[in-house]
Order: sequence, then C-alpha cells, then structure tokens
Amino acid sequence: MTTTQAILEHLKVLPESAQQEVLDFVKSLESRWTGLARSEEDVAWSHLSLACAMRDMEDEKTAYTLADLKESVS
Repeated sequence: MTTTQAILEHLKVLPESAQQEVLDFVKSLESRWTGLARSEEDVAWSHLSLACAMRDMEDEKTAYTLADLKESVS
C-alpha cells in the first residue's frame, strides 16, 4: 500500500469537518513546499546570473585608480 492509499483509507473514516481540516493542512504543506522549491530555483538562477555577469572580469583593466578618488564637499 502506498502512502497516498494509506492516507485515503484513514481519510474515509473521518467526518466531513475533519476531512476539511486535513485538506487545509495539505494545502498548507503544498504551499510551503512549492514556495521552498521556487526559492531554491530563484537562488540557483541568481547565482548563475551573477557568475555570467562576473565571467572574465579579472582580465579587464581597472577603470579607476585611487588617484581618481576626489573628496567632494556639498
């Protein structure tokens, strides 16, 4: 028997109000897991994007030096 089948067997004997509670709980779990997966995917894409943007930057000449820094008084 699979986990899904076992859950369904237990669910069948519960009253409608308890089944609604189970449904609410399952929706909550689904939302949390879906959000977690989405967050992990967003992080992965962010790292990829940053890696692509920074690729070969160490070979570029520095655009500014310390001599380029000037103090401004407002």
